[in-house]
Amino acid sequence: MIKYMVKRLVQIVPVLFIVSFAVFILVYVAGDPTATMLPPEATDADRATLREALGLGKPVLEQYRLFLFNMLRGDFGQSFRYREDALKIVLERMPASLELASFSLFLAVIIAIPLGIISAQSGNSKLDVVIEGLSVLGRTMPSFWVGIMLILLFAVTLRWLPVSGRGTSLHVVLPCMTLAFATSAQIVPLMRSSMLDIMHEDYIRTAKSKGLSQQVVIFKHALKNALLPVVTIVALQIPNLIGSSLITETVFAWPGLGLLMVQAINGRDMCIVQACIMIITLITIVTNLIADLVYCLIDPRIKL
Repeated sequence: MIKYMVKRLVQIVPVLFIVSFAVFILVYVAGDPTATMLPPEATDADRATLREALGLGKPVLEQYRLFLFNMLRGDFGQSFRYREDALKIVLERMPASLELASFSLFLAVIIAIPLGIISAQSGNSKLDVVIEGLSVLGRTMPSFWVGIMLILLFAVTLRWLPVSGRGTSLHVVLPCMTLAFATSAQIVPLMRSSMLDIMHEDYIRTAKSKGLSQQVVIFKHALKNALLPVVTIVALQIPNLIGSSLITETVFAWPGLGLLMVQAINGRDMCIVQACIMIITLITIVTNLIADLVYCLIDPRIKL
């Protein structure tokens, strides 16, 4: 276990190096940031002075070397919009994104796994068709449209829930439902196909031949092995929910990383963008590592 953990931690280094270079290049080709950092009446001398202070006059590789050195120290620069350290701002927004992602993922899992099992056991019945149809809708409908429909129904028409912001426990319900709808639509077909494959295994036939009930066969023998591919997609959904919920957080004015990135991109506050991407990259690496360890807990036959 320790040897495996050390190996995976060592693999983080080249991944972060590649991501950091890609982020730096994207920001570099985005244009001159001094155009938005200075007021329109600023002179060419003011822009030249700011460019020199930011190190933008140096060669590209030298700029990247400085960026990499500062990043390793946790220094992504100062946000010119908030006038604070970029990493500090990102970490302050992190709890809101983690809260939304955790609730959304929990809701998606408790909905998708039972539906996947029911769909697999229903064969090609009408219930199976309905579940598959809802899954397809969830994967195809834009999240902003789903969010707006939920707002119109629960906030405007029924007046049960607040429209936007983050304050009480009720504020998380609508954005959580929006993200959970799309996430569960990704899990349901995978759970269904995994259950169908497992139910044709020899040990399942043996369990059935012993006269065990269908519920015991499914939940005691089949479910654990059927969850392996689901663990993979759930691990991939965690960073996706945190970093890719740009539209959902914008629709509901949820003060997380998604909304922060949208505002930073619109304002060309590239220090914020760089810090967000690197944090999301770390979350992705950590969740994949945790998923590998969960595999061993679910199925001891799997070796690290």
